[in-house]
Order: sequence, then C-alpha cells, then structure tokens
Amino acid sequence: MHENGSTSSEPRTETRTEPRTEPRTDPRTGLRADCGRCFGLCCVALPFARSADFAIDKGAGEPCPNLRSDSRCGIHDRLRDTGFTGCTVYDCFGAGQQVSQVIFGGVDWRSGTQERARSMFDVFPVVRHLHELLWYLNETLTLPAARPVHADVRRLISTTERLTRGTPEDLAALDVGAHRQKAGELLLRASELVRAGTGGGRRKDRRGADLMGARLKGADLRGASLRGTLLIAADLTGADLRGADLLGADLRDTDLTDADLTGALFLTQPQLNAARGSAGTRLPDSVVRPGHWTSRG
Repeated sequence: MHENGSTSSEPRTETRTEPRTEPRTDPRTGLRADCGRCFGLCCVALPFARSADFAIDKGAGEPCPNLRSDSRCGIHDRLRDTGFTGCTVYDCFGAGQQVSQVIFGGVDWRSGTQERARSMFDVFPVVRHLHELLWYLNETLTLPAARPVHADVRRLISTTERLTRGTPEDLAALDVGAHRQKAGELLLRASELVRAGTGGGRRKDRRGADLMGARLKGADLRGASLRGTLLIAADLTGADLRGADLLGADLRDTDLTDADLTGALFLTQPQLNAARGSAGTRLPDSVVRPGHWTSRG
C-alpha cells in the first residue's frame, strides 16, 4: 500500500507463514462466554447510551429491560432488528461465568444485598479485562516465531490467572492499567517476531492510524501493524491481511468481503462481529464466521 492509501499493482505473492502450534488442550476454551453459567452480568453491570448501537439509555448497575428473570435475553434472536447491535458484538471472554460461579460462588446478584450486587458489578469489568489479556497471551503461545518470549508469557499467564481467582476486594483494588502495560510489552514483542517473517516492516506500520472510510480494496497489508487503527467503514474488500496485527483495531462496519485474514494476530470474535464479510472471507481457526455476514463471493 502506498502512503496515499492506494494499492500496489504488483501481483499478490504467496507469504510463507509459520504454522501455529495449537496446544493439545486449548486454554482459550475457558475464555469463551458461557451465558448459561452467568447471571446476565453484561446486561446489568455495563452502561450504554442511546445510539446506532443501542436503542435506549441504560446506566451501570441497571438491568436492561430485555433481561428476563432467568438471566436470558428476551429479544436475543431480534437484537439487530430492534436496535441493539451493540449487544451482538460484545464478548466477555468468559468473565461472566468466572465472576458468577467462581468469585461469587454461584450466588445470583438478585439474591444478596445491594452491596454484594454492586461488588459483583464492579468486579465484572476488571475480570473481563484480565480474561481478554489471557486470550491474547495464550494465543502468543501458539506462535512458533514468538518462542523467545514464551517463558515470560507463561509466567504472566500464571500471574493473571491467579488474579482472576482473587477476592472481590483484591480485584476492585487492582491496577488493571499497569497489568495491561506489562502484557502489552510482551504482546508487542511477540508481534514483531512473527511479523518479521511476513514482510511487514516500517512501511506497513499503521498503528493508531485514522483509516476511517479508507478505500483499501485489494491492499497488500501482509504483516502490517494495525494495532488500535481506526478502520470504521473502511473498504478492505479482497485485502491481504495475512499475518497482520489487529490488536485493538476498530473494525466496526469494516468491509472484509473476500479478504484474507489467515494468520492474523490478536483478532477477536467481537471485532469480526462488528465487521461485514462474506463466505469468501478467510479467517483464522480461533474465530468463527459471524452469522449475520451475507453469503457473497
């Protein structure tokens, strides 16, 4: 991709990417949301404002009017049609069941005191941050090229897992920002090690760039750093994103039709759920094709 955002006319060449090594038992399995073991915490603890993503205003600690007494969503199969798209792209990374069943011992927030309920709501976003970090850190262990940092990553995983089992008081007092910074340094090093073998260099460092609405159809973004990049409504149709670092990239309404995201680093399900794609979009094995994507291409 040229500096002005236009794409190169050079033919696409095959990028040799080292295959990931998936653990025999993938620890990320426990980092997937299990709503049946949660008490609808995301529908209560988190606030949202009336917007294109939410049809109403709701304050933190206030139950969504669509939340039923059995902790299920009353409009789950109609969220997009009724103005609650934001709910369809959210993922707690398994924090809901961890807070509900482990930290608070399976006691529903409705059953205890208001103080207990507030504590549960305060702890939930903290554990969600920690679980998201665990997702990224465990992904790093599947990357052979990142082996030089694997020992440090394992140590941080152990520390983070211990934190997720802490008391509500310990979690409420945790400096999440400092912990994220430690993880971020390791994840950045892992990304650099992996992308060094994909042709991604300084020319493809677009970290934090504002590419909202950019026309990047067919762009060669192999091994690019797109960390925190604003790609809202960008056209990435047919783009080559193999081995690109997408940690924190904003993919809301991004068109990924027929794009190749094979081996993309730190791509999460919420990011894909917020984007648009097709049956021809190639994805890493760690994510699934969103049900709302149209079958094009």
